[in-house]
Amino acid sequence: MRKILITNDDGIKSEGLLRLVNVAKDYGEVWVVAPDDQRSACSHSITVHGTIDIYPYDLGVDGVKAYSCSTTPGDCVRVGSLAVMPYKPDVVLSGINLGFNAATDVQYSGTCGAAFEAAFQGYQAIAISEGFKGIHEVTDFYIREILDEIIDKRLGFGQIWNVNFPDCPLSECKGILRDRVVSEGKFFDDTYKVVEELESEGKRYKINGREVKEFEEGSDLKALFDKYVSVGIVRNVG
Repeated sequence: MRKILITNDDGIKSEGLLRLVNVAKDYGEVWVVAPDDQRSACSHSITVHGTIDIYPYDLGVDGVKAYSCSTTPGDCVRVGSLAVMPYKPDVVLSGINLGFNAATDVQYSGTCGAAFEAAFQGYQAIAISEGFKGIHEVTDFYIREILDEIIDKRLGFGQIWNVNFPDCPLSECKGILRDRVVSEGKFFDDTYKVVEELESEGKRYKINGREVKEFEEGSDLKALFDKYVSVGIVRNVG
């Protein structure tokens, strides 16, 4: 039986994580180690100085052992696989993330960061994301088909499977596009605005993102904007 470790960057209370757990338990023995709070955009950061607190957590799913972690998704994979679990996982699933992890956003993603840590540890790694709109029809319809196809399809060192589901009604989804490359485009053109003047001439800034649509043929971003499921391989050795 496969040993499966699940994590995410939206936190252990995330609806997407619970949905993934309920799918993954059909594929093997499931362990969950996920952040105790929101950790989006923390990339592949880990804790080198300081401590990591792990607590049992009741997900309410029979047969699933779950724990909250005080730090990052990368730490969740490391501590989960090297200390919490009594054996190393065969597969690490990261998600289901609220928001696409495609194009240049991959480098910031805690979801992908956790998957990259799993890949560096030698585990099969799959990052799974969907859009922000809260429409889960496409994800729930296709996720088992995709896991059936790739869960045992081993990749090379530092490589992960990156799966993104469009947040459109199932009737509008055009199917699955495989072998998608990471777009050099982006979702947002970010600037920063001053939201408060502080003492001693300080300023408090907040990100101000303007949505853009820049993508190439054959890319993950192009697939999502065209309402396809995007499946691709991403490599990171940095």
